Amino acid sequence: MSPASHAPASSSSSDAPRLLADHPALDLLNTLERAFDAPVDRWQTDDDVWRWLERVALLPNGELPAERPKGMLAAATSLRESLRQAVSLRKAGGTVDVTLLNEYLAADACRTSLAPADDGKIRLARVYPTDTPMQCLVPLTLAAAELLAHGDFSLIRKCESETCSMWFYDRTRAHRRRWCSMALCGNRHKVAAYRRREASASAAAANGSNESNTGGATTASNASNASDAA
Repeated sequence: MSPASHAPASSSSSDAPRLLADHPALDLLNTLERAFDAPVDRWQTDDDVWRWLERVALLPNGELPAERPKGMLAAATSLRESLRQAVSLRKAGGTVDVTLLNEYLAADACRTSLAPADDGKIRLARVYPTDTPMQCLVPLTLAAAELLAHGDFSLIRKCESETCSMWFYDRTRAHRRRWCSMALCGNRHKVAAYRRREASASAAAANGSNESNTGGATTASNASNASDAA
């Protein structure tokens, strides 16, 4: 894959990674997507990673740490590319090297604690340390591990568009999902197919008109020849 373009980081909806995969680990892969025939990385800063973790509800302890460790972008990108290779190999039936993913899982040093809840009851919670980027990425790494261990890879697919790189988990009832989004690639496919049919119909009509004109000219020529012979 060629180097991803380095567009300025932005929190606008047009620059934010699209959440279309129906699984956070696949949404992780889709933070690097193909756009206009070139890869575009939607993560450019540590803050981009934090915002994305918040969107997919995988912040450690459910909130931004009071003191956020530096290096989140590098750690999250490394996790993403290791998972991308693992998913591709798993999908192809190959042997997956889980060494790096296990290193991320080894950062899981969470503890379980009891805390009073707002309704007066007792809440059992997992508390994650957040001293390092890898510790902060433990909830995301667990989601990735769950996908690799328990995911149905017959339903884990890439968008069928030749210009799209998005992965998704097909959770539709009939399991016939083909596109990352019907509003995006699905609609583009329908429009392209319609234009091909229109072009084919126009070409057929033009060909039929030409054949009709040729046939008329042949009939007239035959009639003239018959008259001359008489």
